[in-house]
Amino acid sequence: MKADYYETLGVGKGADEKELKSAFRKLAMQFHPDKNPGDANAEHKFKEIGEAYETLKDPQKRAAYDRFGHAAFENGGMGGGGFGGGGSGGFADIFEDIFGEMMGGGRQRRSGGRERGADLRYNMEITLEEAYAGKTAQIHVPTSITCDECSGSGAKPGTQPVTCGTCSGSGRVRAAQGFFSIERTCPTCHGRGQIIKDPCPKCSGQGRITEERSLSVNIPAGIEDGTRIRLTGEGEAGLRGGPSGDLYIFLSLKPHEFFQRDGADLYCKVPISMTTAALGGQFEVATLDGTQTRVKIPDGTQNAKQFRLKGKGMPVLRQPAMGDLYIQIAIETPQNLNKKQRELLEEFERVSSQDNSPQSTGFFSRMKDFFEGLSE
Repeated sequence: MKADYYETLGVGKGADEKELKSAFRKLAMQFHPDKNPGDANAEHKFKEIGEAYETLKDPQKRAAYDRFGHAAFENGGMGGGGFGGGGSGGFADIFEDIFGEMMGGGRQRRSGGRERGADLRYNMEITLEEAYAGKTAQIHVPTSITCDECSGSGAKPGTQPVTCGTCSGSGRVRAAQGFFSIERTCPTCHGRGQIIKDPCPKCSGQGRITEERSLSVNIPAGIEDGTRIRLTGEGEAGLRGGPSGDLYIFLSLKPHEFFQRDGADLYCKVPISMTTAALGGQFEVATLDGTQTRVKIPDGTQNAKQFRLKGKGMPVLRQPAMGDLYIQIAIETPQNLNKKQRELLEEFERVSSQDNSPQSTGFFSRMKDFFEGLSE
């Protein structure tokens, strides 16, 4: 179970941006992998701290977390579980923004604050039948979209962002310290080069709002477990009109009642009676194409014997070829015998010869020779 983000950073729920940033920087320096080489616990803690700060520093994600907790980012939320943040704007960006000032580095943001939106992840589970035939699925995606009130600028309608007077729009400022000149992120515009004096009331200056969208996803026939489908530009909207991230659909197949899959081939274990195995017979099996196929069993069929049904497996993705279906025989030993059945089997045992059970006869004969060799 994930720890509470506020507890992870050691702040209260009313903490402002300055408190969050200060707490994060202190803990990140304490648990940084460079200061704790080989310490897996410190590395895990470092990642937890980054995840907590990444969520709480974003007003929309923080509002969703305050309302729904970690469930806001699971199975269709913005973040982990059903969706996952990715691309730019992640933990590496946070660390660089905060520690870049100390190192005299950090990236320069000269695009007016237009940052690419995060990539999102959606987990989808489908049946083997759906993977066989393919399908078009409708999914509902709660994500950030461009604010229609300000067209993504973040500024109140009728106004525009203005150039930052501190850095003259460069997003960076220089400070002289003795013989050295240090460049750091502009403290006024936070590296964006522009300032929004009158933020849009609908998006609070973010240029994007949270809304649920309905998307159509094409699942091709023959798709395999673990396949990733990318929907370009369907991820989180960029900050202040920046380009949108991508949406990644991760597919998993539900276990099937009868079939196991191995690539394009299918396997089905079929139990048959001891008498059918001995005397021969036939049975019908249903296949994923909606038909039934007859399987003939020759007399003397042994347990685990496989029969191949050519072309009755899975489609090969984006190819006209088909896999095969393998029927594996499982011989069932009779149970709950009545008196008459037992007498018949005992009579069969009395009249049986070594030719009826060559494997068992040969095995015990070799075992006898083995022990006699040891005793000599």
